[in-house]
Amino acid sequence: MATDGGIHHYARGEWHGSSLSHRRIRLQKGLYADFHHFILLGEGRAELHFDGGEDLPLSGPLLAFVPPQARCDLSIAAGAAAHLVGASPQIMVDAVGDKVESYSLRIFTEQRKLVASSDPVLVAEIGPLISGFVRELDDPARASWMVASAYMRLILMTLWRGADGERREQRGQGETGSILQRYRQLVEAGFRQHRSISDYAAELGVTADRLHSICQRTLGRSPIQLLHERVVQEAKLRLERSARNIQEISDSLGFRDPTYFSHFFKRKTGLCPAGYREIARASAGSENSMLSSGYADWP
Repeated sequence: MATDGGIHHYARGEWHGSSLSHRRIRLQKGLYADFHHFILLGEGRAELHFDGGEDLPLSGPLLAFVPPQARCDLSIAAGAAAHLVGASPQIMVDAVGDKVESYSLRIFTEQRKLVASSDPVLVAEIGPLISGFVRELDDPARASWMVASAYMRLILMTLWRGADGERREQRGQGETGSILQRYRQLVEAGFRQHRSISDYAAELGVTADRLHSICQRTLGRSPIQLLHERVVQEAKLRLERSARNIQEISDSLGFRDPTYFSHFFKRKTGLCPAGYREIARASAGSENSMLSSGYADWP
């Protein structure tokens, strides 16, 4: 975990006021290569220029979310003004958290397409949050990781809801889909507690055999496999993206001791936690398939 003094290596907050000439900004550059970006465009025009050659015109007032995979430049036209904020993978891990909604937010933040909205209600709701994020980073005396993460969580939740994320997930789900989605949400909220599958099934109002059948038929994995995969995914994220030692990570994931955690992790990945962290650091920026690679890996 970075100290608050190093927050500008992990978060970006800029106000680009009205200018007589247009400005072009590379979003994923240097420190910001893996950042998620949010653009709040006021009155005026801008354009996103994607590496593949596609250009996307933007007209304010508008809010846009650009995941790191959508590599592009932002051009802000003369006379236009915009807020630009960004968050590193480390900030995003904290912002997404491990609550019931976190599963959905993880998937949402890994979307490979631009999410844009000109809904005036959504723009008005997120506007003060983005302005607050920028102000927090603009004051070196108080710039705080915790505050930046809290702002980012509110921005994400507001955008996800405004983009109809909740209702889209609920539409078209039969009983099986609903049970599977609720199981995912319960796992997201409680995977560190190491509850039994029968506990999850009871909370869902089904038998353990019924839950097993749904998971196996839909995803080809048992409920316990899915639960273990979620624990391993979180362990990988923390080993890759935090400075916590192995015991701290073991404790944070609910293991009774770091030795048991190490045995569990090695059984699932073939590597001890320290060995995995060493490979992750050596492979930073590569496409190494052993690494966590993204929030959406857990099905």
